[in-house]
Amino acid sequence: MHNNTRFAADRRLDIVCLGRFGVDFYAQQIGARLEDVTSFAKYLGGSSANTAFGCARLGLRAGLISRVGDDAMGRFLTETIAREGCDVSHVGIDASRLTAAVVLGIEDKETFPLIFLRENCADMAIGDAEIDERYIAQSRALLITGTHFSTEYIAGISNRALDHAHAHDVRTVLDIDYRPVLWGLTKRGDGATRYIASDTVTAHLQRMLPRFDLVIGTIEEFNIAGGSDDIMRSLAEVRRHTKAVLVVKRGPMGCVVIDGAIPASLDAAFNGEGVTVEVLNVLGAGDAFSAGFLSGWVRGEDYDACVRYANGCGALVVSRHGCAPAMPTRIELDYFIANAERIPRPDRDATLTRLHRVTAPRTPRDEVLAFAFDHRNQFFKLAQQAGAHESRIPKLKQLFVSAVADVDRHAGMKGRIGLLCDDRYGHDALNEATGRGWWIGRPVELPGSNPLVFDRGRSIGTTLIGWPPEHVAKCLVQYHPDEAIGNRLEQEAQIRALYDAVQASGHELLLEIVPPKALPRERDTVYRALKRLYNLGVHPEWWKLEAMDAGQWEGIDALIAERDPYCRGVLILGQSASVDSLEQAFRDARGSATCRGFAVGRTIFEAPARQWLSGEIDDAVLVQTVRASFEALIDAWQRVRAPLKTEVGSETTFHGIHSR
Repeated sequence: MHNNTRFAADRRLDIVCLGRFGVDFYAQQIGARLEDVTSFAKYLGGSSANTAFGCARLGLRAGLISRVGDDAMGRFLTETIAREGCDVSHVGIDASRLTAAVVLGIEDKETFPLIFLRENCADMAIGDAEIDERYIAQSRALLITGTHFSTEYIAGISNRALDHAHAHDVRTVLDIDYRPVLWGLTKRGDGATRYIASDTVTAHLQRMLPRFDLVIGTIEEFNIAGGSDDIMRSLAEVRRHTKAVLVVKRGPMGCVVIDGAIPASLDAAFNGEGVTVEVLNVLGAGDAFSAGFLSGWVRGEDYDACVRYANGCGALVVSRHGCAPAMPTRIELDYFIANAERIPRPDRDATLTRLHRVTAPRTPRDEVLAFAFDHRNQFFKLAQQAGAHESRIPKLKQLFVSAVADVDRHAGMKGRIGLLCDDRYGHDALNEATGRGWWIGRPVELPGSNPLVFDRGRSIGTTLIGWPPEHVAKCLVQYHPDEAIGNRLEQEAQIRALYDAVQASGHELLLEIVPPKALPRERDTVYRALKRLYNLGVHPEWWKLEAMDAGQWEGIDALIAERDPYCRGVLILGQSASVDSLEQAFRDARGSATCRGFAVGRTIFEAPARQWLSGEIDDAVLVQTVRASFEALIDAWQRVRAPLKTEVGSETTFHGIHSR
């Protein structure tokens, strides 16, 4: 079925969404009454924001018009959707209202209790500054959801936005998004009720219908718009008020697209076949459907493609926890559509889960230049040797953070600086480092353990629950592919447990592979160790490896390119080597496409830490000395990695590391 919609060319944005923008607090105990839930996951939410988020994740140039409170929840929302590439220049900050919120539960496949906490909330107070005519004129389409016609004030704002759209040849979209509680038709705590007939709401929506080019809704939502409990009568009444393309969502049965006269039945219309999956959570699936449909619609793709994307997105989100974070990327969606028949449980498909994790936008880390002071036994021994009490070590690690901050501030290392720090002696140091945008690695292994033992016990997943999401789980494993079978299997079981835990928690993983010195070491030992772990389905975001020659790096590059093109990279470890030795190691790795930096510790801290613990130097000298050593390593890295500039005719070619 051909998409005849005409879109303006040369617009900066593909779609702008206006409407709800709030925090979703999702119950983590599936099957429990909301009364009995004990913990919640915090996600971006709100129908318009979910749709904008999904559009951006699918590659559209999306923008959002809304408001948030001047509070931490509002900042969470704007930062989260901006990371997806969504323009937030017209998300206002309301100093007198709080950010909207919703509390949601999942009792069973049919029961999804929710409470809207939207009393006088920020997104219902969108003002003229947010609906800037020049901004709307930069888009090819404008979407508004039904909630933003539910009060006299916000309906006036939405209509002015529509005026701007019509004045500048911007296509208009209505997602009916009918929530009776938000129209004042139920008691305030009843957000779960999806349909209540209301002549007032019907009349209000029908006044709006002529203003739209595309209308999206469920059967119940078209019934409220058409004023009947018979879908065909409702659609006929809707058609009497608008010439818009109508998209009717039918859940697992797919959807219907009507561009013209209303047929005798839904089955007689153009139908997009649904995708059958096991349902976990229907909340947010409609927003995913809209994002999928719009991703094809605004590109002028035919309706068979639009509904394929829409039904695929909806199926993926109903199988997952949450709304916005469950939205697929285009790579993930294409994989699912091609393999949907054999994936009844998308949430349990390993390939799909990995694509969902690694193809979504991530904080860019083309380089990581890290100071490693996550050592525990070494610092204890240093304190003993210096005659200092163990209680001084936490202060020492806080001073190291000060040194890293000085390097970051004075060396222009934005986004590239990093550190490794433990929580046994470095808990306060970790707190001070967190939130600065640094790469932060945090060890989970019991120092020296072989086979691998986790520092806080076998239940590594419960340990990760308390970690900030930006922390990278670092695990040093004394692993050799040829070690005794019993020991190797235990090591691999622990590594797999850690890998599964970070998949659930969302933390990135760094595996530091150091073959035990007691076993024979060949040139391909590390290569085979990594290959074995890949064979087991372990795909860490980061590897940390010893220095290698150029030939060995070439092998590692080829392995990672074949097994995990989404790998973030390899960091070189130091092992107390001198700066000159490390510079040579950097030089050997110069041609590597996967080496992204270093994580070096004792080379930087060993001498000044011993002096500080012995009372030979004060805090200021320690910070200055550590900073100088760290900067010397960074300088060595940058000298080696500086691209070779070659003039070729009138063109300039740069040789050196490329970023992915």
